[in-house]
Amino acid sequence: MRLIDEQFLETPFYGVRQMARHLRNEGHAVNDKRVRRLMRLMGLMPIYQKPNTSKPAKGHKRYPYLLRGLRVERPNQVWCADITYLPMRRGFLYLVAIMDWHTRKVLAWRLSNTMEAEFCVEALTEAIQRFGLPEIMNTDQGSQFTSFAWTDPLRRAGVRISMDGKGCYLDNIFIERLWRTLKYECVYLHAWETGSEARAGLRNWIDFYNRKRPHSAHGGQPPAVVYWQRNPTIQPDQQELRVAWKAPDPVQGSGSTSSFVVRGGRMPPAVVYCNQIETDQQRQRVA
Repeated sequence: MRLIDEQFLETPFYGVRQMARHLRNEGHAVNDKRVRRLMRLMGLMPIYQKPNTSKPAKGHKRYPYLLRGLRVERPNQVWCADITYLPMRRGFLYLVAIMDWHTRKVLAWRLSNTMEAEFCVEALTEAIQRFGLPEIMNTDQGSQFTSFAWTDPLRRAGVRISMDGKGCYLDNIFIERLWRTLKYECVYLHAWETGSEARAGLRNWIDFYNRKRPHSAHGGQPPAVVYWQRNPTIQPDQQELRVAWKAPDPVQGSGSTSSFVVRGGRMPPAVVYCNQIETDQQRQRVA
């Protein structure tokens, strides 16, 4: 699986047959059926257009792509999210990241051993808690991002939802480049045994990427530096300047404490969003 993942970074247009031919040319005894199963398990699809490559789950709504021709000129104007496969010494994990489109700063991330929507929603909730709401959220048409758990709170918070076209690899190009950089500079240099090792390694690299690694898009400045310089509405480390507020608990009928930034004594939309997420999750547990 690691060999497939490495080659896919180099040739994202390889389908099952081309990937199988490449592996056989490298001396690996594999057939098309095995390669198809592994690529499906890893969530890899070639970039060329073909039927149903990014089909959402049955009943899920698809949204139009809103970024074509749009000038993204400031932080929090557009966020993007995506999921990638991470090889381990034994097995693999899935990683989701939320990125600010303009500055390339990674706002939040989560690891999971399944492709369910829950870990994506957790990452999104953390990003909103710490950095406020985006104007537009862009993703692919994967079932995690077309799910009600992902789209409904965004719509209720007034965030415009944008989705890549089917098979349009370049529609979410910046986070695809993040995956390539992450894997070559971090993942492939280690052979993590456990999820906790992977989480610690990713935390260190993402902190390095955000705060110290020069980025070519910003004249060599790290993404976090550009984010704070160009976003005067919030201050660095604002997540530490918190107040507790009470959200009604549908299970016990009492308040549950969460921490958010409140400006001017008024609950901002980001707090409303997180309140909705927490309440929905509690209702699901009761059901």
